[in-house]
Amino acid sequence: MNLLLEDQETERLKFRKLTTNDFETWLPFHQNPLSTVHWFGENPDPNIACQDWFNRVFHRYENGTGGLNALISKKTGDFIGQCGLLVQEVDGKKELEIGYSMLPKYWRQGFATEAAQKCKEFAFDNNLSESLISIIHIKNIPSQKVAFAIGMQLDKTTEYKGNPTYIFRVRQ
Repeated sequence: MNLLLEDQETERLKFRKLTTNDFETWLPFHQNPLSTVHWFGENPDPNIACQDWFNRVFHRYENGTGGLNALISKKTGDFIGQCGLLVQEVDGKKELEIGYSMLPKYWRQGFATEAAQKCKEFAFDNNLSESLISIIHIKNIPSQKVAFAIGMQLDKTTEYKGNPTYIFRVRQ
């Protein structure tokens, strides 16, 4: 089962695999406290957090548990953010998550919604799962808005990796 959206496109974005060459481009995400406060704690070292992020993405690629795709602007060629389908375990159950994160300078431009919608369509068109989730920290309002925008509803509140989270869900 291929969970990567490699070579997929939306109106404004191209999806491709993340590469080690993307590290410096993605580092500003980890340098912005608003990007990292919900999952990485107070003032994490940006280089370490970014390396951990990349290690997890590449581990997923190697183990077939999905992964985040780099999102590239079709108009400018700029690296916008990351989005993809991730196999997650939530409350003891395997789930397929739509994960998304944008570089701060591209926030509030609709890129996360556009990419997440494409992930939803790809998953349902390929019968990858009967439902999809997004795991969102209860204080992360912008990510919650993206989930609502692609038709997800709040399914439950739980703890995920030591953080209070909402599980948003959409069914096929």
